[in-house]
Amino acid sequence: MPALAAAAVSAGAHHSSIASTVDSLISSIETFFSQLASLSWGALLLGLALYGLYLLLRSRALFGALRAAYPGVQIRWRDVWGAYMVGYAINNVFPLGGGSVAQLFLTRMAIAPSSYPTVAAALSTGVIFDWFMGLLIMCFAFTQGVFPKPPDFSKVPAFDISFFASNMRFTLFLLTVAGVVFLAAFALLSARVKAFWARVRQGFTILRDFPRYRREMASWQFASWVARFAAYWALLDAFHIGGSVRNTLLVLAVQVVASVFPFTPGGAGVQQALLVTIFAGSGFVASFSVGQQIATAALTTVCGFAALVLIFRFRSFREVIERGKADRRGDAGAAEVAVERGEDVPARA
Repeated sequence: MPALAAAAVSAGAHHSSIASTVDSLISSIETFFSQLASLSWGALLLGLALYGLYLLLRSRALFGALRAAYPGVQIRWRDVWGAYMVGYAINNVFPLGGGSVAQLFLTRMAIAPSSYPTVAAALSTGVIFDWFMGLLIMCFAFTQGVFPKPPDFSKVPAFDISFFASNMRFTLFLLTVAGVVFLAAFALLSARVKAFWARVRQGFTILRDFPRYRREMASWQFASWVARFAAYWALLDAFHIGGSVRNTLLVLAVQVVASVFPFTPGGAGVQQALLVTIFAGSGFVASFSVGQQIATAALTTVCGFAALVLIFRFRSFREVIERGKADRRGDAGAAEVAVERGEDVPARA
């Protein structure tokens, strides 16, 4: 009974936290629209243009990884960019990384001889440079005296980050379960599907050629981070908070934390709560906390939907997510049959 009572109290507190997060987001959205006329529209449009450039440069880095994985195969940059934009747009609407499924499916579909393990591995190589940049930015943010330290994340008024920070035993348990599942899957696939790991290694081809990685991937990613930095400098000016090296790096640090908690579309709850905490002295912080997300989400949604219709000939984001999941299930079934027969996994599994 005491355990049940404690669980009920915890659930009630969590519900209250969700409600307060939603109320805070709604309040900030109302503030944004009430201050819309006072925004600097020139800086806003410049920021959105630079944000579009950031996404374009990042897609070029992914294009380099895919070309290295499939030498001699014709791969169009516009297809890689289109799949990336569709995935990015979906993640701004649906939580829990649904856009990654769509990006993986569309990229695999655009490269005729490709396989899911190879494409997924190639796309994942981008996180290495991003982790490096994110670590540098977070180290800077923690020295500024306004960014919450990890022990204080439980006090941040956003249900997703505060819940996991306040329930460390549950968080560690969840991470342990995820680790065990990963190791079990690794052992199973290593024993039964040797071709799977050959295709994963194929996706990491660019990492084994450092000069090529530096030239065709890391350089493009660095350029994309510069464009992203410039975009948020302009957006800070647009909302009258003031663009500066310090302010822009703090915004990027907020996005690094939000990317770890994808339980709301675009990490909206985490971003809003942290930005309000960091820029508490500005009268435009509530407006900026959601306004910059609304603006960038509108841009990526338009670009993503245009790519979906004009490049891939789909009619809705939901359709591509469902097709992607169905395709993955179909390939997984084909792989299982091949393994039971002692055959190699089909080329597109």
